[in-house]
Amino acid sequence: MNNQENTTPNANSDKQRKNFPKENFNGRRNKHYHKNRHHNNHQKGKEDINQNEQSLPQNTESLKKEDVSLSNTVPYEVENLTPVSTSDNIAPISLKEPEEDNLPKVEVVGVRFKKAGKVYYFAPGNLKLKLGDAAVVETARGPELGDVACAKKMVREKDIVQPLRAVIRVATKEDIVHGEENKQKEKEAFSVCLKKIEEHGLDMKLVDVEYTFDNSKLLFYFTSAGRVDFRDLVKDLASVFRTRIELRQIGIRDEAKLMGGLGACGRPLCCASFLSDFVQVSIKMVKEQNLSLNSTKISGACGRLMCCMRYEHETYESEIKRTPSVGSVVKTDDGIGNVVEINPLAGLVKVKLEDKNDASPKYYHRDNVKVIKASKSTEQNDAEEEPDSEA
Repeated sequence: MNNQENTTPNANSDKQRKNFPKENFNGRRNKHYHKNRHHNNHQKGKEDINQNEQSLPQNTESLKKEDVSLSNTVPYEVENLTPVSTSDNIAPISLKEPEEDNLPKVEVVGVRFKKAGKVYYFAPGNLKLKLGDAAVVETARGPELGDVACAKKMVREKDIVQPLRAVIRVATKEDIVHGEENKQKEKEAFSVCLKKIEEHGLDMKLVDVEYTFDNSKLLFYFTSAGRVDFRDLVKDLASVFRTRIELRQIGIRDEAKLMGGLGACGRPLCCASFLSDFVQVSIKMVKEQNLSLNSTKISGACGRLMCCMRYEHETYESEIKRTPSVGSVVKTDDGIGNVVEINPLAGLVKVKLEDKNDASPKYYHRDNVKVIKASKSTEQNDAEEEPDSEA
């Protein structure tokens, strides 16, 4: 019964809506649904738009009267309408990788264990270390005594070989005395090992002996043309010295570095004096410097090409690129001729003129000649470089 009463008004209202004209229906809908909040918001929005449209002509007229140029106006902040200086603009965010100065850095100190040896980084902690100080550091084979070759400095973390071990302490007098005692023991061990090698008849050359700082290990360095079975030798040495024995086979260049000596120039060997690492040297470097290819003149004490051939390689390489090569046809102030000799460092080329066959070749500065035709060797070098030209 209640359902019928509720549905009857709705049905009647639908019939009444159909009979209403559109104008009356719209008016009636506004009349009956004016409490709808969405409808009210819509009407309010329309009123705001109408107000803005009415105010626009006034603003434009005021602008015209004041003759204000929009391009020259100063930007304003929305809240307090205060002028903002264009020089205070915020810098744009950069998506590039962080600069080297912004990368994480670690404080390290460089320590060298042998003369002309490599420099290894260690964490100094709060210790005060100066250049030349002796220090005891922690290494992979235990504590070692070394000299500070590089004072405290900040290094990029990615350039450090992990793990970064620490400096144990600044070397005391007892540590220095113990290091001297180890050197004396190394000389005795050298002579003992030589006798043992002769007894076993091994084809090997003993080069150097080294004790670790805590005497937990004794290392013997040797060279040999081939592989050596030294197992029996190790047993004899262990029974004599009562410590751990290790034999290491090294190359011929390492032998020269450890033993030292004088070079062809009369000075101490570079590798034993200041070179911390060996560099690659090729025969092309010798040719670029116009040196004799006689092996006795370009070889060092180790029998390999001298390391000093590398020192001026970059300079020669850059100067040769600027200098016409031998065999090139060039134009000079005296006429056209062929390059027969060059001096890259002085920037000179020796040219034999075509029109003056009887005249001796003459030197010209490379800036005063013009290359007409390059030599075949230059064209081949530009097209194909030797793989060992760079070290």
